[in-house]
Amino acid sequence: MMKNYLWIFLFILNLFIGCDNFQKVETVSSGNYLGQTPPLNQPKLFAPGIVSTGMYERDITMTPDANEIYFSRILGNFEFSKIMVIKRINGVWTDPEVASFSMNSNNKDLEPCISPDGSKFYFVSDRPDSAGKRYDKNNDIWVMNRIGSDWSKPFNLGSPINSDLPEFFPSLTNNGTIYFTRDLDGGSYIYKSVFINGKFTEPKKLNNKINSTNNQFNAFIAPDESYIIVPTYGRKESLGATDYFICFDLGHEVWTDPIHMGSLINSKSRDEYSSFVSRDGRYLFFMSSDFNKSNVNFKEDYNLKGLHNMPENGSPDIYWISADFIKTLKPD
Repeated sequence: MMKNYLWIFLFILNLFIGCDNFQKVETVSSGNYLGQTPPLNQPKLFAPGIVSTGMYERDITMTPDANEIYFSRILGNFEFSKIMVIKRINGVWTDPEVASFSMNSNNKDLEPCISPDGSKFYFVSDRPDSAGKRYDKNNDIWVMNRIGSDWSKPFNLGSPINSDLPEFFPSLTNNGTIYFTRDLDGGSYIYKSVFINGKFTEPKKLNNKINSTNNQFNAFIAPDESYIIVPTYGRKESLGATDYFICFDLGHEVWTDPIHMGSLINSKSRDEYSSFVSRDGRYLFFMSSDFNKSNVNFKEDYNLKGLHNMPENGSPDIYWISADFIKTLKPD
């Protein structure tokens, strides 16, 4: 039986990393951001065939120097979720692979977030605690410390951030404040905890400018807390099920009303609920799904296996756009 599990795990890892039937649209080069041509004022698919494939990708994060890129890759309706890594070593990018801390086949890992100063790596996992106890469907936030060019062993962030309820999607500020999602009473809400004297304070549920419905989650906070991007379900402005909204800080923890981020990054897709701004502040990365028929000549190269392996086949991918776009949304 153990051998069967091992073979299944190795098979799935092979799918995650790549297989003979997988055609890369682009190859990794030595330039910044995997050698991709940066976007301007229109969104572009990020690293097609490298990061964005026919599989389910979301949740991108990077070290401050952008020499390490991490993202989530998911299979089987979230039954199998791993954090992938690509590194630039001696000027050359490695191929995507499952991060070493995410190799255990029994654990679901996702939603990586590297702190703005690069000293800590946060992520979400259902892995057991130090006593070996696993809490069914109760994801916690875990953290690793930077040690040289590697990361420490993951440890549970513990109370008061983690609780008996599920916690998700950590996002960190320059001063160590953490914003995250907590499920409560059938809804999902954004919380904030300040880091003081080496400890996190009791989390505070944010006001109804941020938590404007019963379901908002996976908020990205600007490192200086000047704005927060909040994927929100159920607002009348939404083009799809969940759309990206943004609130700007007016000072003293007063926020603008939620502003719909428009059709450049929102669509009829149901899969728009994970964003990240590069630590140099230049690019907004976001998750979305689409089926792009223009990628396929149905008369000449229609092939189900090929479509399954292509990005923009209806599974979520990662896109990017110039972060200057955010400035255009701020009220005068």
